[in-house]
Amino acid sequence: MPGTTMAADGTPVAMLAANTVAAPVTAHVTAPVTVEEVVGRLREIGAGLPPADGVAVFNRLYLTVTEAVRDRLGGSYFADPAAMAELDTVFAGRYLLAVAADTAGQEPPACWRPLFALRAHPGVHPLQFALAGMNAHIQHDLPLAVVDTCLRRGCEPAGLAADYHRINGLLAEVETAVREELMPGPDVLERAEPLTHLLGVWSVEAAREGAWSAVQALWELRAVPTAARAFAAALDCSAGLLGHALLLPLGPHPARDAACGAPRTADAPAAPAVPGKALHAPGTAPNAPGKAPDVPRKAPDAPRTAAGRLPEARNRPAGEGEGARARPDQAQLECSGLPSA
Repeated sequence: MPGTTMAADGTPVAMLAANTVAAPVTAHVTAPVTVEEVVGRLREIGAGLPPADGVAVFNRLYLTVTEAVRDRLGGSYFADPAAMAELDTVFAGRYLLAVAADTAGQEPPACWRPLFALRAHPGVHPLQFALAGMNAHIQHDLPLAVVDTCLRRGCEPAGLAADYHRINGLLAEVETAVREELMPGPDVLERAEPLTHLLGVWSVEAAREGAWSAVQALWELRAVPTAARAFAAALDCSAGLLGHALLLPLGPHPARDAACGAPRTADAPAAPAVPGKALHAPGTAPNAPGKAPDVPRKAPDAPRTAAGRLPEARNRPAGEGEGARARPDQAQLECSGLPSA
């Protein structure tokens, strides 16, 4: 639909009455009409970003996939090329909306927030950015896009099922090529092991199968908008949580290491943060069981700066119960190696 304005949920304004989901952003963007237009938009986004930017990494992957789909629309690869072309544009619209929201200084949907918040983190490997973007786009955006496409075309999801699953093979090929291109080489083996472990918990095929199950659930709930919105919100939040896990920093982080008091020298670089293992200075042994951890002491005349000060305990506000959970201190989050965005 040329010139159509997309609302906060990524669907045409004229279809808001039929749609089941509303995302917490107010940015608007003109919906792409053709797959070729999607390709152009993705190239434009990539041209405006530094190559190492986390969003740029995902954008290159998404451009590769979109070009592969476009190249197969003119042949016999799909049973219904017109439906796949429409799904591709509706699907891409949600990513374009997330980019527009971030550019406008607004928060994108929860599933996209980890990628946009950690896009410049020096401890996150490019392959993590690629997988986090795929996670957000497949686990949340894809089921909503399939339902939107069915509503627009007046068809059942079953009518798109064969072509939907046919794309799995195409995506698996692209994902394999991207992993081989971005996977660390021998020069960064110290973080290759945790990265390999992290990548083992996510696969594009499993994500798309889960998305199809979500399509079926949303389709059954379309007559109950309140339940459909709650289900879509759960998809958004769960994809966001997994996105944070996929973006767990695995490499050295100079600012964090300085805040935690870890010495950094050219001969003894700081070890990468490994979940479940305590960090200690190179060349020293961890404390024995039952022994209190050693606290580095500063000289009496050494200035106390924010970077060198241990996190201070915060008093619980008056009236707050014992069972209430206090917000973790920013410095504690940074020292733990966990994303704090």
